Amino acid sequence: MDFNLTDEQAMFRDSVAGISERNLRDGALARAHDPEYPWDVAEQMADAGLLGITVPESDGGVGGTLMDAVIAIEEVAKACPRSADVIQAGNFGAIRVLAQYGTEDQKERYLSKLLAGKGLIAVAMTEPQAGSAVTELSTTAVPDGKGWRISGEKVFTTHGLHATVFLVYVRFGPGVDGIGSVLIERGAEGFSFGKPSRFLSGEDWNTLYFDNVYVGPEDVVLGPGGFKKQISGFNVERLGNSSRALALGRYAFNEAREHALIRHQFKQPLVNFQGLQWKFSEMKIQAEAAQLLLYRAAAGADSGFPSAQDTAIAKVACNRAGFAMANEAMQIMGGTGFSEESLVEYCLRRTRGWMIAGGTIEILLNRIAEGVFEQRLPIKKVEAA
Repeated sequence: MDFNLTDEQAMFRDSVAGISERNLRDGALARAHDPEYPWDVAEQMADAGLLGITVPESDGGVGGTLMDAVIAIEEVAKACPRSADVIQAGNFGAIRVLAQYGTEDQKERYLSKLLAGKGLIAVAMTEPQAGSAVTELSTTAVPDGKGWRISGEKVFTTHGLHATVFLVYVRFGPGVDGIGSVLIERGAEGFSFGKPSRFLSGEDWNTLYFDNVYVGPEDVVLGPGGFKKQISGFNVERLGNSSRALALGRYAFNEAREHALIRHQFKQPLVNFQGLQWKFSEMKIQAEAAQLLLYRAAAGADSGFPSAQDTAIAKVACNRAGFAMANEAMQIMGGTGFSEESLVEYCLRRTRGWMIAGGTIEILLNRIAEGVFEQRLPIKKVEAA
């Protein structure tokens, strides 16, 4: 059993690291506080072949593995945490669902722009009354001639203010088997947006309203019965979440390490204090353990979708480790870490948000328990005394 990267993976890692250092290190702080999507970075990453890493070459992608995409997101984040979002959007989640299940026509119309960094796709899944209970969504798809009329409301859509096309989860009929997905472009008649709001992480979002929006049969990605396939694709997005959480935690760790080496208090460097040594040791253990779980989930997927169980375990571990490292790094650096002149506070806010986004820690623990007991477990309500 070998826990090291292969020679090819190591070469790829070093190549991405070089690209990131040359093109992304400068301006990293400004990008973190810029509310706009970094379209310039998207085009640079496209030119470097870092979008569509897992998309087959026949569809315009690179034809690599999910492990390659995880490595890419890690190396980009080391130089510029904000730019890791571009790698996420260009390799994980909705773009993978489109590449895997979209028709040739859909790929020609949408995927080519996404892979060139000139378009952005977002998942419109969460609803006001159906957050973690995604199977209870109420956005409807009602037949109209050869197509469908979409009506409903979505919230907390990542990149909702900037996306050019949306992969919208809809209900064609009752039950889980009635759930599928359609593509709706920004600007479609009946598709409107609520006022922008902002997460603690700094990311913007707004409510999406679908008022009798017509979708032709050519824009149905997965019809009734497609829910399980969609969630398999969403597991890839969770690994993108996990990768960024761990990578930003490591970024904060490295900043705190440099701080501890050069900062002096009581006439000696901070690194001499045993209390801080223990903090760094604990962070290192958490990071290394989470890294192995992340790589196991990614490597186990080969060129397909990762195991739901491996993904859940990896996400919980990476979310916890990433936030813990950012949190401890801020404490170690004191006012410097708490200041917006440092990216440590940015890493703290982002890693905290990923413990909610993409499946909360609590929901994933439920899923892990189902794997332990090898059965679906009901959620019991506790009655008030």
